[in-house]
Amino acid sequence: MEHTPSDPTPPAAPIRVLLADDQALLRSAFKVLVDSEPDMEVVGEAADGAQAYALARERRADVVLMDIRMPGTDGLAATRMISADPELAGVRVVMLTTFEVDEYVAAALRAGASGFLGKGAEPDELLNAIRIAVAGEALLSPAATKGLIATFLAQGGGAGPAAGGSGAHAERLAALTVREREVLVLVAGGLSNDEIGGRLEVSPLTVKTHVNRAMAKLGARDRAQLVVIAYESGLVRARSE
Repeated sequence: MEHTPSDPTPPAAPIRVLLADDQALLRSAFKVLVDSEPDMEVVGEAADGAQAYALARERRADVVLMDIRMPGTDGLAATRMISADPELAGVRVVMLTTFEVDEYVAAALRAGASGFLGKGAEPDELLNAIRIAVAGEALLSPAATKGLIATFLAQGGGAGPAAGGSGAHAERLAALTVREREVLVLVAGGLSNDEIGGRLEVSPLTVKTHVNRAMAKLGARDRAQLVVIAYESGLVRARSE
């Protein structure tokens, strides 16, 4: 009898997406869009932050599309809850904003969000945002410039959930090698791995290794958190021009 070998590389599990928005119509539109992708599935819908946190634990979501402004427990509070829960260390939060420039963006990044996206983004941009977040990359709205995160952090000063933690960040920075610090500065400047590699004359893979090591040493969840730490520790200072 002829033996047919099994496929040694089974297809990857789809990205599990949780939708958190108080507008049911918007959630429905997002659900249709996400579920239309073969590599994604919506595993839950929440109308407020408290429900989003509970469902993130229950449904084991990979990415939460989180509206900032919701009644009761808002998106910022829910993101802090998710970020503080060790069991949800792998969950990425993408904040959805009504405006491209949102007063809460700095607070969202400090709370642990991987990035933000305007609600008026194109469907492909939204889907790409989910994939970028899962990959551990920092996500900026397509309408934003590379220095937008730095600008918001500079406007926010030292206030917010991470206030008082700059000393701890500075202590952790001492564990970085000279090259890791150099890479961290360039990450905070909004450069991609390819751009950093070109600047330092090394391969993008080498840059990725340095970034991953810096994340591990600094306890950063993803690239966005590296940017926050770089500015709040004083390693990088925002330019006012």
